[in-house]
Amino acid sequence: MKKILSTLLCSASLAFASQAFAAFPDKEVQVVVNYGAGGVTDVATRLLAKTFEKHLGAPVVVVNKPGGQATLGPAFLARQKPDGYTIGIITYSAVAITPHLLEVPYTVKDFDFIGGFGRYRYGLAVQADAPYNTLKEFVEAAKASDKPFFFGVPGAPNNIAFFELANKSGAKLEQVLYKSGSESVGAVASKQVHATIQTPSEIMPFVESGKVKLLASVSPDRWQDRPDMPTMADAGYDVKIESWLGIAAPAGLPADVRTHLEKALEATATDPELQQKLSNMGIDPVWLSGDAYAKKLADGYRELRPLMEQTGQPLVEMKPAN
Repeated sequence: MKKILSTLLCSASLAFASQAFAAFPDKEVQVVVNYGAGGVTDVATRLLAKTFEKHLGAPVVVVNKPGGQATLGPAFLARQKPDGYTIGIITYSAVAITPHLLEVPYTVKDFDFIGGFGRYRYGLAVQADAPYNTLKEFVEAAKASDKPFFFGVPGAPNNIAFFELANKSGAKLEQVLYKSGSESVGAVASKQVHATIQTPSEIMPFVESGKVKLLASVSPDRWQDRPDMPTMADAGYDVKIESWLGIAAPAGLPADVRTHLEKALEATATDPELQQKLSNMGIDPVWLSGDAYAKKLADGYRELRPLMEQTGQPLVEMKPAN
C-alpha cells in the first residue's frame, strides 16, 4: 500500500511540474520599453509584440517607461519578479554606452537576456549643396580646410564615429552637441554644421525634401533600400556604429521559462513579415541568441570606454560588466 501511495504521489508531482511548465504563459506578458510612445524603439517594439504573441501563446502588452536617458526602463525591469511575465527592451546604448556617462543601478548581470532582434541603421549626411558627393571628398575637404568642419550629434555612439574618422583620416572635425537627432539633422540643413550621423527616421525626411544628402552608411552593412551607398569601410575608413535592440528579463528567470521565451522570440525575429516591417523603418533585422546578445553588450561596455574618452565628455567610474 505504501509503495502504491508513493508511486501515486510521485506521479502527481511529475504531473504538476509538467502542468506548471505547460501553463507558461497563462496570462499577458508585459514588455517594458525604455523610450516614449511614438519613437523608433517604441514602434519597433509594438510591431514585434503583434508577432511575438502568436509564437508565445499569450497577449503581449507594451508598457512605456521613458526617462533618465533611456535608463529608467532597464532599472525598473531589473527590480521585477523574474517569472517571465515582465520582460523588457534592453538597448545597446542603455548598457554599453550610457553607464559610462551616468550612474545607473544595473549592469548586464542584473538581467537574463532573451535575445537581440534588430540593429539600428546609421548614415552620414551633409548639406545638400556641399561640393563633396563622396565620403572621401568630404574627408579631403575637411583636411584641406583652414577651419575645422563641425559635426552635430546628440552624443554617443554617433559622435564616436566622427572622432574615429578624424583619427583614422586626419580630417579636422569638431563636435557640436544637440538635444536630439532630428535637431542635429536640422542643423546640417540650415548650415549650422557640416555633417551629422543619424538613423533613417531622422535623416530621410530631410533627404526627401532636398535639404541634406547621404554620403555613406555608418552601419556594418549597406542600407537595404540604398544598396549603392557605400559603408564607411567600403570608402576606405574602418569606422562603424553598432547599436542594438533586444529583450531581457530580470535575473533569476526559471530555465524552462527562459527557453520558452527565447524560442518564441527567435521565431518572431526571423518572421519574414516582421523583418520587412523593421527594415522599412530603418532597423536591420538580425537575430542574436540571449547568450550572444548578453556577450555583445558586455563586450561593448568594455570596448567603448577608450573610444568615449576621446569625445571629451566626463565619464563615471567603470563597473564590472559581468
